Amino acid sequence: MELKRLGFSLQPIPRSRVSETGFSLLWKCHPNITYGRGRRRCQQRSLALGVRLSFMGPSATASAPKALEQPGGRMVTELVRAFNELTERINVISTSSSRLLFNSLKLSIPVLQALPFAPDGRSPLSKALSVALILADLQMDAEVISAAILREVLEASAISIREVGHHVGTGTAHLLHESLRLREIPSKVEILDDDSAATLRKYCLTYYGIRALILDLVLKLDAMRHLDYLPRYEQQRLSLEVMKIYAPLAHVVGTDTVSLELEDLSFRYLFPYSYLYVDAWLRSHETGSIPLIDMYKEQLLQCLESDPALGEMVDKIAIQGRYKSRYSTMKKLLKDGRKPEEVNDVLGLRVLLNPRPGDNMSEMGEKACYRAREMIQSLWREIPQRSKDYIARPKANGYKSLHMAVDLSENGRTRPLMEIQIRSTEMDMFAAGGTASHSLYKGGLTDPEEAKRLKAIMMAAAELAAVRLKDLPSTSHRGLEIDRRNRIFRLLDKNGDGRISIEELTEVMEELGAKGEDAREMMQLLDANSDGSLSSDEFDLFQKQVEVMRDLEDTDYKYKSLLDDKLQMTDRCSLIQVNNEELGNRLLVR
Repeated sequence: MELKRLGFSLQPIPRSRVSETGFSLLWKCHPNITYGRGRRRCQQRSLALGVRLSFMGPSATASAPKALEQPGGRMVTELVRAFNELTERINVISTSSSRLLFNSLKLSIPVLQALPFAPDGRSPLSKALSVALILADLQMDAEVISAAILREVLEASAISIREVGHHVGTGTAHLLHESLRLREIPSKVEILDDDSAATLRKYCLTYYGIRALILDLVLKLDAMRHLDYLPRYEQQRLSLEVMKIYAPLAHVVGTDTVSLELEDLSFRYLFPYSYLYVDAWLRSHETGSIPLIDMYKEQLLQCLESDPALGEMVDKIAIQGRYKSRYSTMKKLLKDGRKPEEVNDVLGLRVLLNPRPGDNMSEMGEKACYRAREMIQSLWREIPQRSKDYIARPKANGYKSLHMAVDLSENGRTRPLMEIQIRSTEMDMFAAGGTASHSLYKGGLTDPEEAKRLKAIMMAAAELAAVRLKDLPSTSHRGLEIDRRNRIFRLLDKNGDGRISIEELTEVMEELGAKGEDAREMMQLLDANSDGSLSSDEFDLFQKQVEVMRDLEDTDYKYKSLLDDKLQMTDRCSLIQVNNEELGNRLLVR
């Protein structure tokens, strides 16, 4: 009854169809219904019951339920879904960048959907979007993201670089060309030792563009996340290349998150038993369902924001948190010869304080840092011998920050020490610049002047791309929000009249390689007032449907990962026993 009250009709799905297509969410929108938690609750219940949700509207027809099952409907849905997911993750994106991504997806989706699954079990489209989403999270420009999407199409020989230049743009074509050349880097040496690896890294930094390098590094990261299907020796070979060449390169170009994950994944495949020991030791400090680092971040933020004295000095407090990587922990324990209790940065927080505008913001920032340290000392027990004051005594390169270690043990439970860095935003910006030069040094450039020159080239390349694509910050937050909501609608509304006509929808479907009849069926499904076109409100409801399906799939993947992780841990601890003979393949939990 609740489903009918909200405007839903139930259509049972035969079990044979469920195994074939999976669960299907489909509703027809009624203009007088307001949607909220009730609809989502009904959707979730319908999944458990194995039913199709079809929303009843005044123009619902018998053919409507199958509209999105037609090739054209599926491809438009995938186009909207992929475009929105990418652009939501990019902080600043111009109209030219939006169109570039839109055209790349239109060119790629029909080809990628027709290709067979990759050896790792993923669809080519899923694989291409995984790489593109990592790049979007790194705030790379639209040309780099488009190159990632088109890379799978290019490798399938479905398109040439010349055609990419014609349909998408010469910038994307050039990035693809450089990316393909980078594939051959490891084959330039016969033996991959420390010296040859350093030479290769320097060669890459000297002769290849920074954006092509980042694209290649993210491709390597995506491959390393899905190595389980390969034989053991191949996993080790690829992991050695990543550890020697690509992880240090990722550190050089400033993608530290990529570098740390590449190191950990390589460590896992090269030394699986050592990885398990370190992983188990780090996990032994976890408690409950909330990660320790998130718990301490929230605790510290509340403490600092409640202090009136600090509130008078700063207008914003930000706290970044991180776990020490498995690989870094292993190096500390083995290479440095430390005892586990002496590894004081397994957990790490960085406090960033933005001083209020005034005549002497630098001095105010320093005072705020010392005040924050006093508050932390009142919250946790400081380890004095591990504290360093780089504000009173800056490093030779001008680096300023307060470093301290605190003991988190409580109620008789021992926890690792946590390292905390306290900086003003000005200090943090300087530290980022210094880190870039230090990273280039670690990447194989021992000449400081050469490192400085290369850093300038790297920065200039990124700035040139931003200017060319007009990806510059907007001064109007309201305008930016409206732009995010209507961006793909405006791209589909080619004549700019504020509606998507059947001709415009047909044109997009034909560009995707689908039949024009699919557009009429999709229009019947989405056109709530039956006027033969889609308004921005009608299209927005379709986007919300796509978003719900995406959220459900993302949640399912998240739960799958959590369950895999928990079940593997339980299995290692001998808490789960499989008794095939007596219980017929059921799990018996002791």
